[in-house]
Amino acid sequence: MTQPGPPRAELRLLIVEDDQLLRENLRVLLGGEAGIQVLAACASAEEALSVLASAQPDSMLSDLGLPAMSGVELIRRAKAMLPALDIIVLSVSEDREAVFAALKAGAAGYIIKGATPRELVEALAALRAGGAPMSPKIARLVVKTFHDTPPPDEFLLSAKERAVLIGVQEGRSYKEIALGMNISPHTVHSHIKHIYEKLQAGDKRDAITKARRKGLI
Repeated sequence: MTQPGPPRAELRLLIVEDDQLLRENLRVLLGGEAGIQVLAACASAEEALSVLASAQPDSMLSDLGLPAMSGVELIRRAKAMLPALDIIVLSVSEDREAVFAALKAGAAGYIIKGATPRELVEALAALRAGGAPMSPKIARLVVKTFHDTPPPDEFLLSAKERAVLIGVQEGRSYKEIALGMNISPHTVHSHIKHIYEKLQAGDKRDAITKARRKGLI
């Protein structure tokens, strides 16, 4: 018979929120959840940093719009002090710049204020399990940003397109390239067309020159 493992240690949480009523509500609601221990509920970034080293929390739930030092700067400094600290933002801001500034500073999750206590508890659990919990609007913003961002040069061509272009560079015919890659000459032609479009090349020589310049071949 399998013996149950030891009970999982409580999640040690630090809350940073300048609104007194919300701060107290978060402390009471989250502190009343099984498996969560609220170590401190701070009104400012400065207060949070003053207790961070001694409190040694597992996770931090922080607003961004804090008085004096910003939430983004708090996140940056907190991660420098405790690199293993999991940080989740709780903010009214859905601004792209604010979201990405927080994530770049070290936040691993971003929840919009108005989330239910149960959603916050689930977000903290997901964060502790190695996830990156985000409100649906924030997740969509992140995905859209990646869709709108051109890929780095190293990912500009697919592996097959690079192989085709290398074959062209070596002077092989479409038929020879097709035979070596076990594809049809028509598929090789399609790859060439896509290569021209991606590199904005006018001909084979131009495509090879631009691909070399970008380190693709």
